[in-house]
Amino acid sequence: MNERPDGYTHRMTAQEQRRGRDETEEERADRMWGELIQEVRVAQTGVQILFGFLMTVVFQPKYSTLATTDQVIYIVTVVLGACATGALIGPVSLHRLVSGHRVKPQAVRLASRLTLIGLVLLLVTMTSSLLLILRVATHDGYVPYLVAAVVAWYLVGWYGLPLWARRRYSSRSDD
Repeated sequence: MNERPDGYTHRMTAQEQRRGRDETEEERADRMWGELIQEVRVAQTGVQILFGFLMTVVFQPKYSTLATTDQVIYIVTVVLGACATGALIGPVSLHRLVSGHRVKPQAVRLASRLTLIGLVLLLVTMTSSLLLILRVATHDGYVPYLVAAVVAWYLVGWYGLPLWARRRYSSRSDD
């Protein structure tokens, strides 16, 4: 039910409820691009701070005393962080290189995929970072369980809840 400006309520038909926004493909691409860039800004900041921190670790005196396994985890983490950074900066470069060439809907889809890849890489980078930090900070056997619990939390918050909401509340299959 929607309240009209004159104070009366109007029961929306199923067709009115499904229609959603009345926008052209270009308008939709513009809106989705703006939303995507806002999302990328948040993720970029986090991954860049994490990556910057990771780059300093190798120059610390304690690095040379790390076990070989921890050094391998560190190297993998740095590479993952670099890949996540690249994927999350990719949409900006994509937009700049295709801007004005009338391919915004396609660019939005590509940028969205790059962002999703970047978020997966960020998840793995954060997991690897947490594993390394906890292995160095404590040598207790509970570290893998603690890391698994945090990863489960990330999976629920980043993927499970959004996918559940999309399935539960989405009226359009193309969003």
